[in-house]
Amino acid sequence: MGKTYVKKVMSPEQLLSEYPLPEAHKQLKAQRDEEIKKVFTGESDKFLVIIGPCSADNEDSVCDYIGRLAKVQDKVKDKILIIPRIYTNKPRTTGEGYKGIVHQPDPEKAPDLAEGLIAMRKMHLRSIAETHLFAADEMLYPENWPYLSDILSYVAIGARSVENQQHRLTASGIDIPCGMKNPTSGTYSIMLNSCIAAQGSHTFMYRGWEVKTDGNPYAHTILRGAVNKHDQSKPNYHYEDMIRLAEMYSKLNLKNPACIVDANHSNSNKRYMEQIRIVKEVLHSRRHSEEIHNFIKGVMVESYLEPGSQKIGEHIYGKSITDPCLGWDDTEKLIYDIADEIK
Repeated sequence: MGKTYVKKVMSPEQLLSEYPLPEAHKQLKAQRDEEIKKVFTGESDKFLVIIGPCSADNEDSVCDYIGRLAKVQDKVKDKILIIPRIYTNKPRTTGEGYKGIVHQPDPEKAPDLAEGLIAMRKMHLRSIAETHLFAADEMLYPENWPYLSDILSYVAIGARSVENQQHRLTASGIDIPCGMKNPTSGTYSIMLNSCIAAQGSHTFMYRGWEVKTDGNPYAHTILRGAVNKHDQSKPNYHYEDMIRLAEMYSKLNLKNPACIVDANHSNSNKRYMEQIRIVKEVLHSRRHSEEIHNFIKGVMVESYLEPGSQKIGEHIYGKSITDPCLGWDDTEKLIYDIADEIK
């Protein structure tokens, strides 16, 4: 019964002091952040592709993957902004299974959060140094945000967290785009309420302090599909779904109306190859409707070096140990296809 205090972990200040972001990279991040924000404000017509492994489980393979993304980014830079996924915390429906590199820097060993925070930070810094791309991560634990606040260019709030007040209020103090996913029920109003909260100013308790936030004007929605009461996946990436959401947005006083479509999860029913078709349908809807073209700012895709997934301990380099992902060949082709299809 109860809990055991295992050991003290580094404070955010300690971690950032020991593993700092170099000054030159801070300047690069400021430039990249501005590029991404302009997509959400409508000043830029570039298309966002938020893409990468379901979970960032191995520094070498993750940095290898992002290095390949960087070469593709250079070829499509006039049309696409690539934001690599480095997801270091994984929500688990039952609490069981691999919870990400923060929990288990070695998936085959016991949890070690003190070492996990260091492994997470080092992986991000290496990726930035090698590629000059700045990543997206999921805010699973709001109190962990200060460990990454200087190196992320995008944050997502997951379907199981989006109704949580601490997630919403923490998002209101973030200065980069923050995507609020629809809950597993699929209810649009819950997702939009989370955006209202995230765009507002709040006073609340955070990491032992009373804090006041300014509100995040770049908080927006993510359509990731839903699950009905019979546990059946119900997609919400179709034309009618996007039009309905845009109409609901128009009745609210939200800044920078925007939506990202998550091509995996309940939209694909985790059939990872379906992501290619889903992305292309989204692009078709954007071509068909000027309203959708202006409203849908990008897509989110799960991909890695090898297609599919594996069990922990199989040791296949660059293959997901959580949800199945597109492999590199399909990933590269998909990004080039997106560049060819968008206006």
